[in-house]
Amino acid sequence: MTSGIRPIDVLLQRAGVRGHQRVPSDSKEFHEVTKRDALRLLENDVDRLLKTTEPARQPALKAEMGRFADLFGRFLQEEGPALDWNKIQKLPENAVMNYSNLKSPKNEQIRNMLDKLVVIKLNGGLGTSMGCHGPKSVIPVRSDLTFLDLTVQQIEHLNKTYDANVPLVLMNSFNTDEDTEKIVRKYKGFRVQIHTFNQSCFPRISREHFLPVAKDFDVEKDMEAWYPPGHGDFYDTFRNSGLLKRFIDEGREYCFLSNIDNLGATVDLNILNKLVGEERATTPVEFVMEVTDKTRADVKGGTLIQMENKLRLLEIAQVPKEHVDDFKSVKTFKFFNTNNIWANLSAIDRVLRERTLNMEIIVNNKTLENGTRVIQLETAVGAAMKCFDGAIGINVPRSRFLPVKKSSDLLLVMSNLYTLKNGSLVMSPQRMFPTTPLVKLGENHFSKVKEFLGRFANIPDIIELDHLTVSGDVTFGRGVSLRGTVIIIANHGDRIDIPAGAILENKIVSGNMRILDH
Repeated sequence: MTSGIRPIDVLLQRAGVRGHQRVPSDSKEFHEVTKRDALRLLENDVDRLLKTTEPARQPALKAEMGRFADLFGRFLQEEGPALDWNKIQKLPENAVMNYSNLKSPKNEQIRNMLDKLVVIKLNGGLGTSMGCHGPKSVIPVRSDLTFLDLTVQQIEHLNKTYDANVPLVLMNSFNTDEDTEKIVRKYKGFRVQIHTFNQSCFPRISREHFLPVAKDFDVEKDMEAWYPPGHGDFYDTFRNSGLLKRFIDEGREYCFLSNIDNLGATVDLNILNKLVGEERATTPVEFVMEVTDKTRADVKGGTLIQMENKLRLLEIAQVPKEHVDDFKSVKTFKFFNTNNIWANLSAIDRVLRERTLNMEIIVNNKTLENGTRVIQLETAVGAAMKCFDGAIGINVPRSRFLPVKKSSDLLLVMSNLYTLKNGSLVMSPQRMFPTTPLVKLGENHFSKVKEFLGRFANIPDIIELDHLTVSGDVTFGRGVSLRGTVIIIANHGDRIDIPAGAILENKIVSGNMRILDH
């Protein structure tokens, strides 16, 4: 469990038991009573919230709040990191397959394989961290095409090429739903069936008294009081939307799920062949997590471990403090999770029916605009791996992990490092090595998309770039070429204008360099 907050400490404070006071000898029983009281108080408060909404909405919201109360109840039971480090086992030989060992399917089998697939994109995030309004999926990333445009192009290309009918499903949040519904209308003439459903909307909890900060169920009125509870919420809400049953009834077998901002997460026919084609294993593989080799840039990313004879995801939040350095070691843990996941639809249905879905809780601490400190309880979709039979990892090329989280990522995907082919980004054959350059752009001048675009007359040639660091007030003229390691630092109050046509190779540029119109 993440965060330094222990539920029991808050509850003891609420009950009037401070750290220096003697806790009764039957303290375990006292703790249990205190926890039960906390859950009862929360459930009472949730009931109060439910009464503020119209009767027609109450049954659905009651079921959703029931899941929230279950999550809160589990949170109360946890006592710090939920992982016994000594129980981690060595990864078995066959736990992680190498992508290069997968076989390509025969052309005539591809249509039949694709008809067993559903593509799901996690579309709950906003573009606020990059200075944009609305869903992140509508930020233009290449040739004025958005994340969503590229996704639709990719799937339409598959459907046209193989005369298939792969549907696209978007999991929205209450933050993105309304805007997304308007935007998907423009794809009406495309050869892609698009479905949407909403993940849950849970109330944020005050850190002080462990009760919801929302005054009523009017989410629009007080958006800050509510949150979407992480992508682990996918399983329940996908089933509740009716789409899981619908796709199983259609004879579909697997979903391929990924973040919409990962431009490398395209449908891979070799992986699909392993799951539903000629290479299908005799023992069904119910869950595949795509992992890739960990570099020093990925040390905080989740990794795969074997524990209690099950393959599972280990996130940094679950690691005891004294083992964080071990977790970050590239030698000890060689892979990290790309969050590209393939899961068997019937197996999802089974674990939900049998109530064996159990994902570690992530506690996210936030401070609202009015200064209220809150917690939001989340789960991660990959954490369900241990609940499935025959789960494996596949060590995929780095090209399948191309997330756009910052403007430095945007620089890469907009540059001549890539060409666009049927909605997919393909690395230029002119690039001599398969790794992408390491790019660091200063937060103060480059973090917002509009500001970032205003600093480049056009995106520089970075085919031969290894490392770029830019800090301060820096602009780039047209046709600039960056090669090797380039560091450009404008000191506070100074400005550097890189002139049009400049070629910077293994250079450090600092100080003040302004080019004024004559």
